[in-house]
Amino acid sequence: MRFLGNILWIIFGGLIPAIEWFFFGILWSITIIGLPVGRQCFKMARLQFAPFGKKVNYGGGLGSGLLNILWILFGGFALFLTNITAGVAFALTIVGIPFAKQSFKMAKLSLMPFGTKVY
Repeated sequence: MRFLGNILWIIFGGLIPAIEWFFFGILWSITIIGLPVGRQCFKMARLQFAPFGKKVNYGGGLGSGLLNILWILFGGFALFLTNITAGVAFALTIVGIPFAKQSFKMAKLSLMPFGTKVY
């Protein structure tokens, strides 16, 4: 079921946000200081392609919190808006509710990608 959910997710809602994650990863990777942020963006792009069957555990410390604030200002809010908009659109239909849940999970992750672990 995860496989089918992820295939449908890529077709109906995951491709555009994954491309956005990849784009921000490239932008952040231009500078040496931004390389850790760029690597995290590429990890999140991979998660955006296949979120079904994955659990996210939030944690981290002061460094993660500071990076998350910096991230919200320089890229995270745009991804948050994309995922929230998709989640609301999916939630309008009964069939789209599982996709809405994944969109909302990714929206939260768009604001706090640092200090999280994906299982």
